[in-house]
Amino acid sequence: MTPLHPKDAVPYHHLDTWADGPVGFIALDRPDRLNALSLDLLQELIDVSKEIASSDLRTVVITGNGRAFSAGVDVEVFADGALTDADSSRRYDAAKLGGDMADAIEAIPQVTIAALHGHVVGGGVVLAAACDLRVAETDTVFSIPEIDLGIPLAWGGIPRLVRELGPAITRELVLTSRPFTSSEARSVGFLNAVTEPGRAMEIAVELAEHIADKPRFPVVTVKRQVNEVLAGDTSRDDAMGLITALDDEEAQQARNAYLSRFGSDSD
Repeated sequence: MTPLHPKDAVPYHHLDTWADGPVGFIALDRPDRLNALSLDLLQELIDVSKEIASSDLRTVVITGNGRAFSAGVDVEVFADGALTDADSSRRYDAAKLGGDMADAIEAIPQVTIAALHGHVVGGGVVLAAACDLRVAETDTVFSIPEIDLGIPLAWGGIPRLVRELGPAITRELVLTSRPFTSSEARSVGFLNAVTEPGRAMEIAVELAEHIADKPRFPVVTVKRQVNEVLAGDTSRDDAMGLITALDDEEAQQARNAYLSRFGSDSD
């Protein structure tokens, strides 16, 4: 294990970050608050996303320390006046920060994998939806209680959930605010894997290591292309991407290794 954050940089107060070879790790670290998303924590997630984007890491696992992935937005955000401040610009910036966080996570070029356990609530669901892949334990409980709190789901949560779940399921889960299980989340396509309690991190790391072992260029290209399609952009040039991959040294090595295992006539 190696530190991810430079020793001479301003330390993160609400995150644990480290790397193990090509895999990076981000752990929300407010276990006494069930990793509730404070404004400071949101900003740290934005900062670490930029740090990772410029690193040599291949994949990133995002989890939460303690008993929960995240209890959602910290109620102290409402209590400290940030969202009720008479200064309209400060109020808007505070309201927008969660969306900026989700955008920053989604913009990480490396494949991101959420390891989910305990409770995944509101903004925590949005954070998970901003990741590329998601693994949860069988006893994980999801909920989106914003309507019960008298507010709409923000932070880009609606388009992300419509993207991952479809409009009908998104409407139901957000409008009813009812909790839902890992089994249901898996059945509607939100989760890539469900595992027994205590193993989400292990399974997420196995998935991260498996993808990290693939050649970088085609992996990054596929992630970018999926995001482009979801954004409605179909102007990509697949032929040029293929040509570039054929000339990429790491991709050539992977191709040669594959052909040596399965024969040159394999697809």
